Amino acid sequence: MIKYAQKFHPSSQSVQAYYAGRYTQHLSGANREYTMHLNPKRMSGSWDDGYTLDLHICSSEFVGYNEYGHPQFESTRTELGEMLYRLKYKGDQSVIVPIAQAACDFVRKWNLDIDVIVPTPPSKTRSVQPLFQIADELGKLLSRPVDKTSVQKSKATPELKNVDYAKRLALVGGAHSIQGDALQGRRILLLDDLYQTGATLNAIARLLKEAGGATAVFALALTRARS
Repeated sequence: MIKYAQKFHPSSQSVQAYYAGRYTQHLSGANREYTMHLNPKRMSGSWDDGYTLDLHICSSEFVGYNEYGHPQFESTRTELGEMLYRLKYKGDQSVIVPIAQAACDFVRKWNLDIDVIVPTPPSKTRSVQPLFQIADELGKLLSRPVDKTSVQKSKATPELKNVDYAKRLALVGGAHSIQGDALQGRRILLLDDLYQTGATLNAIARLLKEAGGATAVFALALTRARS
């Protein structure tokens, strides 16, 4: 469990203040200690309440142009951002537990009453989906089921990385659908790894309530892009 360096109330404005957490996690009989500093921030949207835990990249320095004339940057990621990067692009399985533990501790401090965890559908096809792995571990820690099938991608969407909010809204409209009625009347923790403009997360949150029949949706994005 993360032990907060200062009293922390997610429902108050103090959520935007910096806090430090420290916890000890036992893995495979070995005592492994993780120290993680997080800067959570409330995010407004189509959910009942929502937060991001930290920035993904905390600084980025221009270092020149590549052979194709594209600008290149040297980026410094936050501790949580670095762990997500290692999982998604390096396949580092050792970071799954500390990421999930950080999310678990925050959700417990948030004092949510949830029935199920719903990770956002992946934007890219991978043999193993990193967000699903984190969601599964978080479900174990919170003793809550994880639903990875009720929200489905119903149409392909182009790369959204450098697309503004208005265009994203148009592109993600109708991009997801609800399968079955497993989320009817449920209180949902909607989980994502990176919050950029919020277009996709907002669309899914609305879908969960309107088509899925959820009674409440709480959004948690592990990291956020710099504004």
